[in-house]
Amino acid sequence: MKKLAAAAAMVLCAWTLSAATFAAEMKGNWTLAPSQEAGQVQFGLYIRNDGNNMQTTSDWPLAAFQGLDLANRERHDVNFAVVRDAGRFDCDGYLNQGEGAGFFRFTADAKFAGNMRAIGFDGIDEDKQFAMAVHDVTVEYAKQMKSHNLTGLDTDKLIAFRIFNITQQFIRDIRAEGLAATDADKLIAFRVHGVTPAMVREMRKLGLDTHEDQYIAFRVHGVTPEYVAKVKAFGYADLEPDQLIAMRVHGVTPEFITEMKSRGLKDLSIDKLVALRVHGVN
Repeated sequence: MKKLAAAAAMVLCAWTLSAATFAAEMKGNWTLAPSQEAGQVQFGLYIRNDGNNMQTTSDWPLAAFQGLDLANRERHDVNFAVVRDAGRFDCDGYLNQGEGAGFFRFTADAKFAGNMRAIGFDGIDEDKQFAMAVHDVTVEYAKQMKSHNLTGLDTDKLIAFRIFNITQQFIRDIRAEGLAATDADKLIAFRVHGVTPAMVREMRKLGLDTHEDQYIAFRVHGVTPEYVAKVKAFGYADLEPDQLIAMRVHGVTPEFITEMKSRGLKDLSIDKLVALRVHGVN
């Protein structure tokens, strides 16, 4: 699961962590469009260099854009800035009906890498500092995550934490449900696959008190609280996590169980149900 979480994180932030060829010239194009989220705009950054392209588009808080007024719906020139701990984006271009495009130049904050190093996050080169500005990795956020004594939390993981919205509240809530939540990779995997405090709580109500890797496997294979409740309704009281995963992997659905019982099959244990599906019984 560690490899899976790390791979997923790197896929989403690969453009920010890859080629050092972009470090020499941090400038490119921006786009802006309305977001479906209140108080947000969809902001894209694009960098082109020697035939290579990198880009990101995500929701940014409207309040972050200094000097930008979306009230003017006519086509007009704009000049605005986004200032973050890691550096400053100066942008110019145009807007029309709340959408627009233009050019940006990024200026790194001279003190940022030193401040982060003092906390314990080193190896911040120009590319990573740019990534931290894009994803709004602040010194305060770094201090917050450091305070939770997480294993494996380095500079790259800190960026992934921001991408996947791992907050102090998320860590507290998941721990309140009985999980240790001390491994940085597993926290990323929780977010990637949708392991939530509510999901853990519902599983525990159903009698499943398992470990972190199996909660991730539940989400990967579609073992939901609703699925568990339906299986238990057939009288299978002592369900094991591995059995539930095997049932999902091999397609043992509540409908399949009902069909097998309607055919008069008796003593259908979980293992027998899985075996029936493995051998192609429909």
